[in-house]
Amino acid sequence: MNPPRILLLGADGQVGWELRRALLPLGEVLPLNRTQADLGDRSALRAVLDRTRPQFIVNAAAYTAVDKAETEPELAQRINADAPQVLADYAAAHEAWLVHFSTDYVFDGTKPAPYVETDPLKPQSAYGRSKLAGEQAITASGCRHLILRTSWVYAARGGNFAKTMLKLAAERDSLRVIADQVGAPTSAELIADTTAQMLHRLRTDPAFAAQASGLYHLTAQGSTSWHGYAQFVIAAAAARGLPLRCAPEQVQAITTADYPLPAPRPANSRLDCSKLQTTFDLFLPPWQTQVQRLIDELPL
Repeated sequence: MNPPRILLLGADGQVGWELRRALLPLGEVLPLNRTQADLGDRSALRAVLDRTRPQFIVNAAAYTAVDKAETEPELAQRINADAPQVLADYAAAHEAWLVHFSTDYVFDGTKPAPYVETDPLKPQSAYGRSKLAGEQAITASGCRHLILRTSWVYAARGGNFAKTMLKLAAERDSLRVIADQVGAPTSAELIADTTAQMLHRLRTDPAFAAQASGLYHLTAQGSTSWHGYAQFVIAAAAARGLPLRCAPEQVQAITTADYPLPAPRPANSRLDCSKLQTTFDLFLPPWQTQVQRLIDELPL
């Protein structure tokens, strides 16, 4: 079996950076960043596809400035919906696979239980509407695809919520963190490794691949609030001996209304990942596992 050519878009982002590593055993990976493949320019994107002729397209690029999207919805639409349409049209015409990452923001966040893939879609923000439009464009194209909805993504590389909390906890005696939004902190590493496992199965099992195209939820298991997340991070860091002024019990719970932002956030970002785990026979670990690993890898 000849190794496939895998076009990776958004290769310098949180998930894209981890995919650069995770996809390497599967074939020839062509990682392109924002300057090499501008998703805002449909003609340039088509030229990239015609030049590279991939068998797999992994789109880890997106417009993710949730609040800024409220004032530039056209740009969010161009990157999050129009570009996936170009990718999907190519995949459909050339029998390629398209992997695309989406978000919990396609839901309104009012459901009391974790969302399943077939729940009603009601995005509350310009960002969420643009991501939903991208999903719909891919599905309508008829191409072979994996749309992977995820949420609360973080990465060890660069900034993240955990590092911000630790920085503040080293400087302050108390913190105020939102407690009425719940989700599962999900590492870019887990997303990338799971995606690679899924692609390996598609590539090596044609009979399975023939019926596996579709939409899946992909997050770590379990859930917490931002407040609980902060308490966990601070407790784990303190146990390692990191110098902190703020203890877990000094993290004060506040509401979303106490910290208003331009774009509304889903109160419930929990995603039910049973379909992915059952279909691909994979195990998604509890959210605490890789958050703990992140803390364990921080320099003392």
